[in-house]
Amino acid sequence: MMNTIKEIKVSYTSGNTNKVKIRHSKDSYELLKSCWNMNTIELQEEFKVLLLNRNHQVLGIYPLSKGGVSGTVVDAKLVFSVALKCNASSILMAHNHPSGNLKPSETDLRLTKKLKDAGNHLDIQVLDHIIITKNDYYSFADNAQM
Repeated sequence: MMNTIKEIKVSYTSGNTNKVKIRHSKDSYELLKSCWNMNTIELQEEFKVLLLNRNHQVLGIYPLSKGGVSGTVVDAKLVFSVALKCNASSILMAHNHPSGNLKPSETDLRLTKKLKDAGNHLDIQVLDHIIITKNDYYSFADNAQM
């Protein structure tokens, strides 16, 4: 008996009629901060991905992971599978430091390079990686670390 293989159907709609455009890291910070739980930002590290179209308009925000006080797991395959499913042309990554320290760790620097390199292979530009706290932010792009 022969199995029948079904044809895969692809459709796309963002469902987002009011598109916010990201022009500067401050725009990203304000948008991301509005999507963060301010009651847990100093308790638990989280990693989110901002998905953008070719015109740097926001397609959506994906909450990738939640961790503990000092870290969270970031799976590159998951970052880019979400970006590909959303037909994103670029992404911005963000995570919080519960300590309030805005200085990137060595792990942050390595992760940023890894994801930027992966994005280059997939033609998905990684525009920035932002560390956010309750009162401020650090932009890797603004500090020439992209």
